[in-house]
Amino acid sequence: MHAPGPAAIGQNDGVRELSPAEVIKRRGVRRMKAVATGFLLAATLLYVLARWQEGRGAGWADYLGAAAQAAMVGAMADWFAVTALFRRPLGLPIPHTAIIPHRKQALGRSLGDFVGENFLAQDVIRARLRAVELSRRLGGWLSDEKHAERVTREAAGLLRGVLAVLRDDDVQTVLSRTTNRWLAQQPIGPLAGTLLARFVADGGHRPLVDLLCRRAVEWLELHPEAIERTVTGEAPSWTPRFVDERVARLIHKELIRFATAVRDDPDHQARAAIDTFLTDFAQDLRTDPDTLARTERFKRELIEHPEVQRIVGSSWQALRAVIVSAAEDENSELRSRMRDAVASFGRRVTFDERLRAKLDTWVEDAAVYVVTTYRSEITALITDTVDAWDAAETSRKVEIQVGRDLQFIRINGTVVGALAGLLIYVVTRIG
Repeated sequence: MHAPGPAAIGQNDGVRELSPAEVIKRRGVRRMKAVATGFLLAATLLYVLARWQEGRGAGWADYLGAAAQAAMVGAMADWFAVTALFRRPLGLPIPHTAIIPHRKQALGRSLGDFVGENFLAQDVIRARLRAVELSRRLGGWLSDEKHAERVTREAAGLLRGVLAVLRDDDVQTVLSRTTNRWLAQQPIGPLAGTLLARFVADGGHRPLVDLLCRRAVEWLELHPEAIERTVTGEAPSWTPRFVDERVARLIHKELIRFATAVRDDPDHQARAAIDTFLTDFAQDLRTDPDTLARTERFKRELIEHPEVQRIVGSSWQALRAVIVSAAEDENSELRSRMRDAVASFGRRVTFDERLRAKLDTWVEDAAVYVVTTYRSEITALITDTVDAWDAAETSRKVEIQVGRDLQFIRINGTVVGALAGLLIYVVTRIG
């Protein structure tokens, strides 16, 4: 005959289906009930045998009868006690029976309080986490190259997922507003003056001056007609044409000579004048009120320019494309650096005792904060869950879990009752 499956058991009880594990436990409870009941039946048979032999004059029958009688009393008393936990014995409305169904809410509160006081206590949490040595295990795990690669791969996947979820328009708006707000709040003059002063002091501007001088000489050599047009256009109308052209050639020649001298002589006076101008301008950017005001106006106009706004907004798309491409490529510089950083961090945690102590302390503090802050919510989950159970469901759940062990109480009650009854009878006869 096939045993009923979980669905059949749930339908017969009218509560819910049992899980496979609960089905196995329930079978164990039933077997132990049969064993405990067998002890009661055995004690009853022994009692009947003792009374029968007592009528035939057997001397040992009195002792057996006393033991069997006490065994039946003990078995019945413990059967009543165990049954009263889950239901009314024999269906009789005896006070203080069916304790679990009737005291379900109190049981849930007591269970929640027990868990809160004994498992969610600050000292318990700290001691348990300290014993686990989480930082040491984490360091050893991350030190392995395979694990470092796994962490990097998962982090790259998470990064790609986050970037895929974000809307470009929203990010660009936030980026533009944040950048504009930050630039508007930062006085750019002193910063620009400080950077320019250091730049000039380090000679960083000299390559640019060299480039400008070379290009100036090249331009003058290639465009003499531009000088001639300028000179003839500005000359008086009464001067002869050949005089204007002569003057233009002389000016062009002199300009080339001057530009060439500036280009070839690092210590030329014009270069020194440029250095002086840049140095003074850097100082004005930091201290001169008029220069500072003009710089701030220029900054505002630059920030508000549509093209600048477009560049700032579109920079997110370029940045995202670069990050996604690097995250997808296992051999990219980003993935390689992430992998090395993870493994390096793991090795450092493994061998740096002070770092491990800090990490353990952070983890303990975080766990204690969560537990102490949300302890009532955690225990309320237990209380509310038990409170939401049906009374019959609660009784059945508890009986399935502990009913098998409770049947040993009946067995022990039968055996101990027999021994106690026999002892009392022997002491009474001796007395």
